[in-house]
Amino acid sequence: MRKNKIPGVPLHAFMPQRLYGHAVAGFTLIEVLIVMTLLSVMVVLLFASMKICADSWEKGESKIADVNEVAVVYSFFQRHLSAAKPLWDDFSQPEERVFSFQGNSDALQFVADFPASAGRAGLQLFSLQLKRDDQQQYIEVTITPFFPAAEGDTLSSEKVTLIKHVSVFSVAYFGSEDGTSEGSWQPLWQDRERLPQLVRITIGLESGIFWPDMVIALKNIGMPDNADFAQDADDDEPNPDENINEEDINEDVE
Repeated sequence: MRKNKIPGVPLHAFMPQRLYGHAVAGFTLIEVLIVMTLLSVMVVLLFASMKICADSWEKGESKIADVNEVAVVYSFFQRHLSAAKPLWDDFSQPEERVFSFQGNSDALQFVADFPASAGRAGLQLFSLQLKRDDQQQYIEVTITPFFPAAEGDTLSSEKVTLIKHVSVFSVAYFGSEDGTSEGSWQPLWQDRERLPQLVRITIGLESGIFWPDMVIALKNIGMPDNADFAQDADDDEPNPDENINEEDINEDVE
């Protein structure tokens, strides 16, 4: 017979409970199934929440991209089209004098200048046209320097895609036909000797995203005179004979 090594503690305290007719405590099969079911439901809910968050993030990114696209296109027209200049093109085609601004319902060309910081400084001829290929329609902008090329040289043109997946592109022009009558919206502006007062551009995308009509007011709507712009450019050049007051420059900067 084993002897109790710890005085005061009964011997059966060191022996398994099953020897005394008691089962060891544990989980039943039903309890395990219930726990596994609850864990499965929690995992499903967790992944569903993550998917909803991911979809919301993608929709937000797509919405931001759409808004940025609208802002870029509007900024292009507001910056360049609003500053279109009424100039004559008397050097592109020999013995023919054509007004630089020409437009119809799905195409437009005008002359504006790039800032000196741009890679293509000076007057540029912008030509916008709706192009089509096998997969989509898009608006293409062709930029060509607006000045006579040297004999034997060709002016380099640059083509840029303004916006893709276009379903609708229409242009309308507001102005007077003869310069004296009341103005109205017209689908064509060709063979005129002045700029329109307003240009309305309507763009629709294949995705169905709503684009508001862009109405651009042109600043230089007077009679065309290339000499005036050349004279303005000469006036902008600094005269080395004039004395420049440094205090006046500081005041202008402030």
